[in-house]
Amino acid sequence: MERLAGRIMLLWGWRRLLLAIAAGAIGALATAPLNLFAALFLSFPILVWLLDGTAGGPDGGFAGRFGSAFVIGWGFGFGYFVAGLWWLGNALLVEADEFAWALPLAILGLPAVLAIYYGLAAAIARLFWSDGAARLAALAFGFGLAEWLRATLLTGFPWNAIGYTIMPVPVMMQSAALVGVGGMTVVAVLVFSAPALLGTRRGLKTGMGLAIILMGAQFGFGYWALETPVAESGKTLNVRIVQPSIDQAAKLAGDDREAIFSEHLRLTALPPEEGKPRPDVIVWPETSIPFILTQNTDALTAIADTLEDGQILLTGAVRMEEAGPGYAPRYYNSVYMIDSGGNILAATDKVHLTPFGEYVPMEDILRRFGVQNLVALPGGFTAGPRRTVLTLPQGAGLLPLICYEAIFPDEIAGVESGVNALLNVTNDGWFGNTPGPWQHLQQARIRAVENGLPLIRDANSGVSAIVDEKGRIISGLMLGVKGKVDASIVLPNAASSFVKWRERNFWLLLSLSLVYALVGRRAFVSRKN
Repeated sequence: MERLAGRIMLLWGWRRLLLAIAAGAIGALATAPLNLFAALFLSFPILVWLLDGTAGGPDGGFAGRFGSAFVIGWGFGFGYFVAGLWWLGNALLVEADEFAWALPLAILGLPAVLAIYYGLAAAIARLFWSDGAARLAALAFGFGLAEWLRATLLTGFPWNAIGYTIMPVPVMMQSAALVGVGGMTVVAVLVFSAPALLGTRRGLKTGMGLAIILMGAQFGFGYWALETPVAESGKTLNVRIVQPSIDQAAKLAGDDREAIFSEHLRLTALPPEEGKPRPDVIVWPETSIPFILTQNTDALTAIADTLEDGQILLTGAVRMEEAGPGYAPRYYNSVYMIDSGGNILAATDKVHLTPFGEYVPMEDILRRFGVQNLVALPGGFTAGPRRTVLTLPQGAGLLPLICYEAIFPDEIAGVESGVNALLNVTNDGWFGNTPGPWQHLQQARIRAVENGLPLIRDANSGVSAIVDEKGRIISGLMLGVKGKVDASIVLPNAASSFVKWRERNFWLLLSLSLVYALVGRRAFVSRKN
C-alpha cells in the first residue's frame, strides 16, 4: 500500500489530473441506484494521496499550496459529476430537434461547473494539510463547507452530495436526523479517506480508530432509531398514488390531452387492492393535468364524477393567474386540492424553480443566444411567494415539495407545526430509464428521515413510493410501470425533535473537523521546523 501511495504522490502533469477524474468517476458508483458505497474507500484515498503530492513545503507559495490542489479537486469532481449526472442529457433528447445542441453543456458543462466546488474543497483542505490523520479532517472540512455552498449559491444544486453515499439503507440513514446531509458529508469523507493512512502510516491508529467509531455510532444510532416508536397523532391516512407513466414527448405534443386526462381518471376509479381500505386521498404527479384546470369546467366535473364521496384529489397542474390588462398572465407549477364535488379547496405553488427547465436565469442576455426553457410557456414559470401547507379535511397537514424541491434540506428546515407528512409530486419522465429517478427518490427519502415525517411521493413514470418517517419504503411502483398503489400511513404527532438542532449540529461537526485539522497542521509545521 505504501508503494502505491508513493507512486500516486509522484505522478505529474496530465497523469495526475486523469487519475483524479477516474477516482471521482469510480466514486459515482456509490450513488443510487447502485449504492456501492465501498467504491469511495478507493476514491478518497486516491484523492488524499494526490493532494499529498501537491503538498511541497509548509512555506510553499500560493500557487503550489492552493492552485494545484484546486485542479486535483476539480478533476475529482468532474469525474464524479459526469459519471453521476450524465442522465441529465436525456431531458434534451425529448425534443432533440430543438435541444440536442445543448447535450455537451448538460453532460460536460454542468459537471465542469459543479466540480469547482470540489476544487474549492481540496484547496481549502490543502491550506490546513498535514501528514497524519488530521489531514483527513481538513478534507472533511473542505468538502462539508463546499457542499453547503453548492446547496446555497446561485439557487443551489446539491444533487448527489457526498453525504448521501454513506446512507444507502435505512439503518445508515438515521443519523441524518441529527446532522443532516451536510454533517453526513463530513462523516463520509473522514470514513472513506481513512484507508489512505495505510499508505503513509503516520496517524494510522488514530484515523482508523476514528473511522471505526464514526461507523459504529452511525449503525448504533440507526438501529436504536429504527426500534424506537414515534409519537402517533392517532390519524391514519389511506392514500392512493396514481402513476400513469405518460411518455414525456406525448405530454409535450399536446395531441392526446383528453386521453392523458382520462387515463388518470381510470386509474383513480379502480377498486382498492385486496384487503386495502378505500383511499381517502388520491395523488396525481406533477403537471399531470394537461390543460389549465380553471378554464375547463368539464374537467372538474369529470373529477367530481370519478371521486367517491369524501375523497380528496391532490394533483399537479399548471396554474394561470391573470396579471391585468396589458400584461402577460403568470404561470405557476402548482398542486391543487380538489374535493369530491369538483371544488378546488386550496392550491400551493412551487417556490424553488428549476433553472433552464422552468425559467431562464439572466433571461434578457441568454435569450439573445437562443437559450430557452425546456418547458415552453410564455415567460416561463413564476415562483410562488411561500410554501403553503395543505390541510386535508381529515385534519392532516401535508407539506408539498414539487419536483426537485425535495433535494433541498433547507426547503423544509422551518417545517411548521401541524405538518404530519411530506408530499412530493414530480415528473421524472424527462430522464427515462436512467439513474436520475432513483437518485431523486433516494434524496427524497432522506428528507423524510431528517424531519421524522412520512413521505408520499408520486412520479409520473416512477419511482413512486410511500415512505415512513424512518426512510423505509412501505409500498411503491417501479420505474416505467403504469398503475396505482394503495397504502395506509399512520401519521406522527409532529416532526422529529432533532429538527431544530440539525443545522447547529452540522456547524458544530464542521467546526470540530477544522479544529482537528488546525491542531494537526500546527504539529506538522513544528516538526518541520
